[in-house]
This record gives sequence, structure tokens and C-alpha cells, in this order.
Amino acid sequence: MTNEEQTPAREAERAQVPEGSEQIQAAEADVPVPESPEQPDRDVPSESADAPGEQVLPLLPLRGTVVFPQTLVPLAAALPRSLRLIDDVMAGDRTVAMVLQKDADNENAGPNDILDIGTIATIHQMMRVPDGSVRLAVQGTERMQVLEIVQEEPFLKARVRTIPEPAEESVEVEALSRNALDLFQRLVGLVPHLPEELVTAALNIDDDPRHLVYLIASNLRMEAEERQQLLERDSISEKLRELNAFITKELDVLELGRKIQTDVQDEMSKSQREYFLREQMKAIQRELGEESETETEVRELREKIESVGMPEEAEKEARRELDRLSKLPPAAAEYGVIKTYLDWLTSLPWNTTTEEHIDIKRAREILDEDHYGLERIKDRILEYLAVRKLKQDQATDSGEPLIHREPILCFVGAPGVGKTSLAQSIARALGREMTRMSLGGVRDESEIRGHRRTYVGAMPGRIIQAIRRAGTKDPVFVLDEVDKLGSDWRGDPSSALLEVLDPEQNDTFRDHYLDVAFDLSQVMFIATANFLDQIPAPLRDRMEILELSGYTDDDKKHIARKYLVPKQMKANGVQDVEVEWADEALMEIIQHYTREAGVRNLEREIGTVARKLATAVASDSEVPDRITEGNIRDFLGRPRFFYEERAERTALPGVSIGVGVTGVGGDIMFIEATRMPGKGSMAITGQLGDVMRESASAALAYVRSRAKDLGLDPRFYETSDIHLHVPAGATPKDGPSAGTAMTTALISLLSGVPVREDVAMTGEITLRGQVLPVGGIKQKALAAQRAGITTFILPRRNEVDLDELPEELHRDMTFVLADTMDDVLKSAMPEEFFAEKPGFAPDGVDAPATPAEVARGAA
Repeated sequence: MTNEEQTPAREAERAQVPEGSEQIQAAEADVPVPESPEQPDRDVPSESADAPGEQVLPLLPLRGTVVFPQTLVPLAAALPRSLRLIDDVMAGDRTVAMVLQKDADNENAGPNDILDIGTIATIHQMMRVPDGSVRLAVQGTERMQVLEIVQEEPFLKARVRTIPEPAEESVEVEALSRNALDLFQRLVGLVPHLPEELVTAALNIDDDPRHLVYLIASNLRMEAEERQQLLERDSISEKLRELNAFITKELDVLELGRKIQTDVQDEMSKSQREYFLREQMKAIQRELGEESETETEVRELREKIESVGMPEEAEKEARRELDRLSKLPPAAAEYGVIKTYLDWLTSLPWNTTTEEHIDIKRAREILDEDHYGLERIKDRILEYLAVRKLKQDQATDSGEPLIHREPILCFVGAPGVGKTSLAQSIARALGREMTRMSLGGVRDESEIRGHRRTYVGAMPGRIIQAIRRAGTKDPVFVLDEVDKLGSDWRGDPSSALLEVLDPEQNDTFRDHYLDVAFDLSQVMFIATANFLDQIPAPLRDRMEILELSGYTDDDKKHIARKYLVPKQMKANGVQDVEVEWADEALMEIIQHYTREAGVRNLEREIGTVARKLATAVASDSEVPDRITEGNIRDFLGRPRFFYEERAERTALPGVSIGVGVTGVGGDIMFIEATRMPGKGSMAITGQLGDVMRESASAALAYVRSRAKDLGLDPRFYETSDIHLHVPAGATPKDGPSAGTAMTTALISLLSGVPVREDVAMTGEITLRGQVLPVGGIKQKALAAQRAGITTFILPRRNEVDLDELPEELHRDMTFVLADTMDDVLKSAMPEEFFAEKPGFAPDGVDAPATPAEVARGAA
């Protein structure tokens, strides 16, 4: 055996065949360094060829591999058909034609299952193994093309023709060859299983680019289809280009993988280096008698735990976590989690309070200084301070501990009435810190209670966070927009607030993150809301509700002169400009440029005037020395609200004025009714809710039942359709309080007599004509006053609500108390309506109640 045959023989011994293999396939073994020994000329096979270059050879289909010319490849065979072919070839000149079959899973490839282009090869060595299969070492000699199949059994034979590649000698081929060598050399350096001898073998190939292509390709991880495509290329330059492209792609993948691996190793090496350095530092510090960084942190945390005055439960938990921390290396993942937890525990104001000595007179001065009016709210705060002062004095005299039960107040009112600023004044009057949390849009219960420490990035809830920011355990805590809380699959924040706002249990509030009790009983919680009915009932039950209904025009004038004008003049840099604001100018802004329960828009309009003054001062223009009713339009433009529209809209029959409560306080609304020929149907529009639609139906039923008494055509509904509309159509409306206004509008329409334009009304109507009580009387009365109404009709059972109205309303308006619709009509309709009305006796028409009579409780 020659030296050239020894290497393939050894490789054949190492090749293995998977169990069940029945076709020729590439052995999964290390590919040896291919050699290209010069082969001696062989005799022509026994079957003579018909033309030069053609011959008949046994045909061996290959599965999943391609044999290249001038390369040595280990193969394995197990199929009986293939074994018979190999035995026949080994008995002859050992020459065989090899082609790739189309389907690698086909175990019995026929003439139509193989490709046309393959390789003529020589079997150098064959070795049988105990399982009956054989191992081969074959070397490709030349490309060939299958012309026809001349035998199918017992194995395939084919007439083939050699198709050697044409030789190419050019600068391009040389450049491509050198580039392929360089790329292959880099590839061998990145692939561990490719030996360096492959590079040596490639460098030793002189002036044979075809041999170089096949040598490199046989050692690359290429798919069988890619190998076949490379074999079928006729041009050497095309083979080199395709090979270079493939190697370049492989290099990109391998270099990226090497970079990723290097980065990971560098990171691991850095961590190990830091660990060794820390251990060395600890050893040096022990020798010098110094503390390590970890020991210093543990000592500082221990001192904080001892000094902050935690309750027993919290201190026990803190010491337990501190012991765990002292046993962990700083690089441990749990080290940072425990340290953050201990930082939270030691930074909370467990025993820190800020309340000063309670001075009732001083508190009253502060409240009056910051807010005009709101006497009921101020009285409630002073009551709380007085009770607290007495309890403190009693506890001091008796030596008993003071039991804290702070009130939970809830300010309900329209935007701009001063809910949040009132809370700030309360904090100043109490001498406490103030913290605020907006609840608008909060939907996650964890926002209130916090996250459990098992979660990554866990932290306490916003209650505990706000307490830590305040730095005291008794701040004034404002829960803003409590009616805007939401709920979804993450929980119900309003339910989580039940514990916070319950004086009987908030002294042991347990945040999920801290998992120890924190005393919230000394915190004065003040909630604010725009709508009372949107607050859940259990939460509403835990709070003392104080309604801020709004301000009268006179209140707004005083607020503007005392607070808003100085504030806006200072904010716009014109506080030193001597400009006098006339009361008439302020009233003009209030009545014709704003229409609101609060003063937020009023402040904006005053700010607009102040900016106009600032512009005049900055541009050296003339600055007026007085803001009057006459020149206010120069600053604000044309008025936006008019009282005259009330008279215009009620001039025709079928229009009445109702009053409702909206998100910005109270507001008047015009109830319009019209009729047209029809068959008695009724249309109701204006984006009304179900309750308001039912009120309209009840009003029509009452009018039909009393048509004769009211002097109306009893059969009006047989020939007419009624349309009831409540502008503005884009605003949703609901509630029963427009019943009297709807009934009045229908009676006015059917009688042809307009309603008095200075009368507004509210009240629920029954089918018998009774007027039932409704809510929001103060807001509605203020809205009527803002709209210039002089007579306000309300249910008699709402008489008690008149006591809460400002004296200004009693002075400017007449309040009529109604038991039935007859009482309403007597005040709402002009005298011409009662002429020849059988249901109304002239002597029975009562005059509207005077303010003095209302004050005495008389009708």
C-alpha cells in the first residue's frame, strides 16, 4: 500500500454509518488533509465507449454529499444494491461514477432520481464492519455527465462523458485565487476542527486554481445543493467568485460569534477580577484593622435602626434583614434588594411630628387671609382645632397618652372653587407639612399599597412615598380628584383606600412592600372631588362631606380685588404700575366674560388684562390709570355671555328656563317645545338620559290629564306631534329636576302664552302634579343669579336648603316654594294666562313669597 493510500484508509476506519443507513452518505468524521497524488493511467473499462471521452461505468447515487475532483473523501455504504456495486468495482479497476441524488430521503434511487453532473472517482480502500456495511476512501478524478442509463439491475450503470473545466490564466483568476487563499486562512484560524495543515496544502498548490477551489470547498460546511452548484460551474473564475462569497459570509458569522464569546468572557473575567480585588482589599483592611465597605454600610444601617425609633415589629424585621445583609457579598443579587428595603425602613418618619402649639385665633386669621367666604368650612376646621387643643391639654394634665383620631374631610365642588388651596391653608393654620397625591386615572391597587418585594423593581405605594417626602408622620395629606379613581384587572384602588381612610384601622396600615405596620392615624387626610355620586359608597361613608357650592357675583368681586388682581399683577411684572381696578370693571368680567361656579376663568381673564398692561409698559405705550367698565372691552374683546339672550329665547311660547348641576357648578338650560300636525307622537332630543326622558313623558301625561282645567284643547294630541328639545345637544343631561320646567314649556306651547323671562325653576313632577324635592339647590340658585334670574321656583320640601344660601341671593332674588304644578304656573306664567281658566280661581293666585317671609318659613 502506498503512502497516498494510507491516509484515506485510516480515515475510512474512523468513518461511521448511522443505524438504518442504506445509501451512500458522507461519514461524520474529521476530514483528513486531502492530498492529490498523481494517478497512473488506467485501462479502459470492459464496456467500450461509442465516442472519445465517453465510457460506461457503474453509477453510485450519493445522498447528502458531493465528491469533488482531485479530493479524497470518506464514504459509507449499507444498501445491498450498493454493496454489490462496490464488490464488482473492487474486483475490477476500482473506477466508479458518483452523482448526487435529488431526494436525500429516497433509499432506492432510480434513473429519474439522480442529477446529470457528477464525478468519476477511484475507490482507494474498502473496509467491512461487523454490522455488514462498508467504509470507503474514494478520490475524485474528473467531472462527468450522465448521458444515459444502460443498466438498472442489479445496480445502475451509465454511459458518461468527461467534461473537464477549461483552463483559465488571467490576472482576474490569480486575484480571485489569492483572495480565496487569504479568506480560507482566516477561516481556518476561526474554526477549531480545521487543522493548520490545510492552509499549508492550499499554499502548496501551484498554478492550478481548479484544484484550489475543490480543496477549499471540500473542507467547508456547505449544503449539498451548494456543492453541486459549484461542481456544475464550467468557468474557473465563476467557481472562485462563488467560493469567495460563501467564505466571506461564513467569516462574518464566525467573527460575530467570536465577538459575542469574547464579550462574555471579558465580562466574566472582569467580575472575577473585581471579586479577587475585593477579597484582597478585605485582607488588607483586616491587617490594618479597618472596616470593609460592606461592614461600614451594615454599621451605619444598624445605627439608623437604633435611632429612628421604630415600633417593635418594624425594628425586629429590620434587624433580621440586616443580619442577612451582613452575610451576603456585595455582588449578590439580593444584596441590593435588602439594602434598598432597609433604606426605606430607616428613612420613614416613625416618630417625627411637626405640629406647633395650637392657636385658634391665629388659625382663624390664616384661613381668612387665604380665602374669602367659605364660613362653614372654616368653622369646621376651627372646631377640629379646638377639640384637639382641649384633648392635648387634658392629656398633659392627666399624663395619659393622646389618642389620635384625625377627621377625614372631603371637599366636593366645581373646579376653581378653592378645594386644593383650602387644604394648603389648613396645613398652614395647623403648622404642619403638606403632601399631595393626585388620584385621577389611578387604576392599580399597587399604587396605594405598593408592590411585594418578590417583584423586580418593587417599591412602596404612593401613600408611604408621600409620607417619606413630607418627613413627618402627621402631615396634611391631600387626596386630589378622589372621584376620578378607576378599576380594572389590576385591582380596585378605591377599595385599597378604605383602610387608609378608616380612623379605626389606619393606625396599622400595612404596605405590601414594607410588610410592617405604619401609623397613619395622625395624618389629616383631605380628599377633593367634583362629583359626589362618583365616589364609591363605602369610601364616601368614611369621609365627612363638605360641599363648596360656588361663589356669588359679590363673592367673586371681593375675591378678585383681594386675591386675584394682586396675584396676576405680580405674576406679570406690573405690580408697581399704578392702575386702579373699578368694581364695575370686575363685575363686567364676572357677568359677561365668565360664567362659572369658581373663579378659575375669572383669574385667567384678569391675567389677560395684566398681560396687556405689561405689553403697554414694555413698549412705552400709554397705560390707562384705571380699568373701568367702559375700557374693559379694549383688553378682553367682545363679551361672551349676555343676559339679553334669556329674553330673546323665552319671547315665544313653548320655552321655559330650568336649572341643573354640571361638572362646573350649576347652569341654566332652556327647555324648548314645539308642535306640528301629526298623530300624537312625541320626540325628545338633546342627548337626554333615561330619567330625564321619563320626566318628559310624565309631563306630557300630566298636561293631557289637566288639559280642560288649563284651558287647553283636550284633543290636541290627536292632531299634533310634540317635539321637546333641551339644548345644547352635544352635552349629556339626566336627572328628574327638569320636570316642572318641561311641564311649563308644554303648557306654554299649547296655550300660546310665553313664560316669564325672569323666572327659572327646578323640581320633579309626578303624574298628579305634585312637585318633589331635588338636590343641588345652592348650586342652582347661584347659577340662576349669574344668569340674571329674579324669581326662582323650587319644591317646598327644599325650603330647608334656603338657609344655606348667601344673604346676597335672598336680597337679589325671590324664592317661590311650590307644592304642585298649580303653584309653579302661578309664578311662571303672566296674568293673561289665567284669564277664563276654570281650573284657576283668581282669588287663589298667591303672590310670590318675599325674602322676609321665606326667612320666617312662611309660603
